[in-house]
Amino acid sequence: MKKLTILSAAVIFALGAPVAMAKVSEADAAKLGTSLTPMGAEKAANADGSIPAWDGGITKPVAGYEKGMHHLNPFPNDKVLFTVTNANKAQYQAFLTPGQNKLFELYPDTYQMNVYETRRTASVPQYVYDAIKVNATSAELVAQGNGISGATIGVPFPLPKDGLEVIWNHILRYRGVDVETYRSQAAPTSSGSYTLVENAEEIRFEYTRPEITLDKLKETNTLFYFKQVVTQPARLAGTALLVKETMDQEALPRQAWTYNTGQRRVRKAPNVAFDTPGTVSDGLRTTDDFDMFNGSPVRYNWELVGKKEIFIPYNDYKLHSNELKYDQILKPGHINPEYARWEKHRVWEVKATLKEGMRHIYKTRVFYIDEDSWQVSLTDMYDNRDELYRVGTAHTINYYEVPTMWSTLEIFHDLQSRRYLAMGLDNEGRMYNFDANLSESNFTPDALRRAGIR
Repeated sequence: MKKLTILSAAVIFALGAPVAMAKVSEADAAKLGTSLTPMGAEKAANADGSIPAWDGGITKPVAGYEKGMHHLNPFPNDKVLFTVTNANKAQYQAFLTPGQNKLFELYPDTYQMNVYETRRTASVPQYVYDAIKVNATSAELVAQGNGISGATIGVPFPLPKDGLEVIWNHILRYRGVDVETYRSQAAPTSSGSYTLVENAEEIRFEYTRPEITLDKLKETNTLFYFKQVVTQPARLAGTALLVKETMDQEALPRQAWTYNTGQRRVRKAPNVAFDTPGTVSDGLRTTDDFDMFNGSPVRYNWELVGKKEIFIPYNDYKLHSNELKYDQILKPGHINPEYARWEKHRVWEVKATLKEGMRHIYKTRVFYIDEDSWQVSLTDMYDNRDELYRVGTAHTINYYEVPTMWSTLEIFHDLQSRRYLAMGLDNEGRMYNFDANLSESNFTPDALRRAGIR
């Protein structure tokens, strides 16, 4: 495994500094869009050419695609280069994570990774790139890392100096402005049976609006609004959640409300954070596992381990296809590996260690974050006995009508129960709507009550 030394990070951690506040120089910022991509990734290919140079990614829809459709595969003729199995995994150890190794051990006869040609397809709109360049010299962590300031629209720290800045880049990566999604989730039993839970979700990103200003963000202290309503099965339909995510979580923590159909009441829900079990997840993920990591980073110390080349899910258009049925994807133990695409990419490795005196069911979490999109691609979670507990996997595509790189399916494997949760299933449902025009009035407790009433 090729591991690149991050000198500045090593110096910081050697000195034991808990939070980095410094901005980068104008000279370093000038590398964005030249030797580095506008997102801060290495623009060049890797040494052996197995990771190509970034050439701008996918910037427009592929021929034949129309909004509202499931996204057509830009690479339908790509063939599997090789398949990693439990039998041959030793020769690919340099490119595997502990979590992936564990899945091979648990499911030696069925778990495998089909590895394809690497295609660096990540991209975002030009106004996002422009904002990132400004952020590079103005963004800073505040509230001991529990908030940021001086940034809008794009990732705040394209040239990160520590793990906390990297995880903030994941949290604030661009995913559109007003988005409606219709996604399902399932938690198959050991036999493979499952109940499909369907959700309708709305997200209004304040942080990424083209007209947003630093003053407006400071005044509202709001990153985004999120509303989720369960639409199926009937016994859960109407269960609803509303979240207002704040930019400075020390000044004002996340605000959340839930609507319970049995009580027909909206209640404030301050526990919707950290390791509270996720909504109808059968206890297979925590609240802050959603989107691979979300919310306040305050309970952990964040170490930037470095950069490396590993196999991660990427360009998973086959897994996203509406030609697949959920029964074809959801199998006992893990999803059907036939439909997943893995590629070799450079990732940032970040290790989060629970702070002394803090509580969480994950003592340690290791995140592997795609250099091109700042999306967490893989995560390994360890329990208080330092044993690998859960493994998370984000299968991504470029929603090229936006464009933005985002997951189409997230998987959380619970290694102890040998079950998994599949989130984001959209093959049999409606496609995301990135042109939604969502008003702030959609995100009030009254609006939640109206959405939840069956």
